[in-house]
Amino acid sequence: MTLFEKLRCLLTFGQGVALPLPVIDDNADPLALFKLWFDEANKSGILLPEAMSVSSVSQDGQPSCRMVLLKEFNQDGFIFYTNYASRKSQELNENDKIALLFHWNVLQRQIRIEGVVEKVSAEQSAEYFHSRDRGSQIGAWASRQSSKIQSDSELAESVDYYTKKFAGKEVPLPEFWGGWRIKPNFIEFWQGRASRLHDRVCFEKSTTGWNNFKLQP
Repeated sequence: MTLFEKLRCLLTFGQGVALPLPVIDDNADPLALFKLWFDEANKSGILLPEAMSVSSVSQDGQPSCRMVLLKEFNQDGFIFYTNYASRKSQELNENDKIALLFHWNVLQRQIRIEGVVEKVSAEQSAEYFHSRDRGSQIGAWASRQSSKIQSDSELAESVDYYTKKFAGKEVPLPEFWGGWRIKPNFIEFWQGRASRLHDRVCFEKSTTGWNNFKLQP
């Protein structure tokens, strides 16, 4: 983090607590509110405001969570990319229900998102894949994500193998790698307040649109 970013964080710290939430009308769009909060998190100087916790559940009911990076969001949902053979992908294939959490401590804000997932198209995955640096593209081929490592040299040898295999040519999109789109049906905007009297504004999707309400802190 640069000195400028540190100063920006310092100046931003606590402003979410001090500033009142805007009035939210019955027809408010939670995706538009998410964009507003996400843009404010970006401006605050927070490192990686796109970092989010992704929670999935196995067939036997065991939840697991990990941090990933949000790569895109729009009215269709929230997208991240990963290995389709990873634990999270295997669990999402078995159970399409998912939960996301963004936590921006400087602003004393959280956003919780619940919904279901679907895979993005191979074309969209390829477009993003080829926007990554070459090392990350090679790494996607080399890593059998979530598999046990048999030896300390295994991963390095795999990286070396694929570096030589794709030398001098474009690295193709692995068939086992791509994006997941989260289609939300519930979004909660949490704003920290003094005395733990936090604001919790929720949006729940219905057949006709989004209904919003508040929860006790």
